[in-house]
Amino acid sequence: MSDNGCGFPAPGLHSFLFKPITTVGGFEFNKVMLLAVITTLLVVTFFTLAFGKAKVVPGKLQMIGEAGYDFVRRGIVYETLGKKEGEKYVPLMVSLFFFIWIMNIWSVIPLAQFPVSSIIAYPAVLAAVVYVTWVSLTFKRHGFVGFFKNVTGYDKELGPVLPLVMGIEFVSNLVVRPFTHAVRLFANMFAGHLMLVMFTVASWYLLNSWMIPAAGVSFVMTVVMILFELFVQAVQAYVFVLLACTYIQGALAKHH
Repeated sequence: MSDNGCGFPAPGLHSFLFKPITTVGGFEFNKVMLLAVITTLLVVTFFTLAFGKAKVVPGKLQMIGEAGYDFVRRGIVYETLGKKEGEKYVPLMVSLFFFIWIMNIWSVIPLAQFPVSSIIAYPAVLAAVVYVTWVSLTFKRHGFVGFFKNVTGYDKELGPVLPLVMGIEFVSNLVVRPFTHAVRLFANMFAGHLMLVMFTVASWYLLNSWMIPAAGVSFVMTVVMILFELFVQAVQAYVFVLLACTYIQGALAKHH
């Protein structure tokens, strides 16, 4: 019996905790870390095989790789940054997109069944990469004074409200921006996994009781949630990269 007395093993924070698989030098290595490592290997291996020996007439693997690469390059980077400015950032954005997408998609893969992005540390590190890129690029492009104007939205025409606006923009850009960039991805994957676990466990629980018809409804909802999660997983990777490009576009823009 569960703690709530009804026998239903309700999902909760414990659904996101995993015992260590092994310990290396005092460092615990668990299932989520393993999935993150596999994700990295999959992305690197796929693009190495797809483009390592690129041909004028591409094979199937190269065609798939080119399709994915062009989707991010033309559909996100070029649309946001333009071809001239954006080309140098394409590799970073392609890497971010596919790394995030694969981390998310583990949620619906048998045996794995867990989205790596639902652990805040992973979106936080990726958001930090974007943040450092944006800050360093702004400094490089505009210098210290230009950076200050860029992150504070300095505009002398605002008059008396200028100090208030600058304070709000400063906090929004340097504190809130990286936080929301990470939390948006984390929260969507966390909530989605929780809902998926709830319907899956409920289907099994109801199937082993007298409420078999309800188990059928719960199973249908599980299938619906899986399909919905597949959509959300791709959308969240897209949104994360789109926002990253938007931040970089702001760093490259001239401040008047």
